[in-house]
Amino acid sequence: MKAISIKQPWASLIIEGIKDIENRNWFTYHRGILYIHTGKGFDLQGAKLVSELYPEYKKIIEQSKRIRGGIIGHVHITDCVTIHKSCWFHGEYGFVLKSPKKIDFHEMKGQLGIFNFEFKRSETNQRKETQLSLF
Repeated sequence: MKAISIKQPWASLIIEGIKDIENRNWFTYHRGILYIHTGKGFDLQGAKLVSELYPEYKKIIEQSKRIRGGIIGHVHITDCVTIHKSCWFHGEYGFVLKSPKKIDFHEMKGQLGIFNFEFKRSETNQRKETQLSLF
């Protein structure tokens, strides 16, 4: 599976279906499902600006301060553009995002760029599978 690390509050705004484009200074050919990983960092200036411009998102921004360092959901990348009408587009390249879906938080380290990862099975699930295979 593929993922990308994004600072909060941007990651939560994407998963909530508010931010429909991710700005980067590099192009990607990736299309399809992309998991959203919340970095450990928090963009204080960006959060303040969004809170002032869009007060209706303050609650999401406040909650995002506590949700860092793991996978929180996934989206579909449908395109990588240099021009876009979205109010969120402010970069050299924009990854156009559709169909955001929240999932349970899965703590893990992020990486630079789009990276490969696998969900780790919990010890409880591993024990159950081992016990079932004995019968």
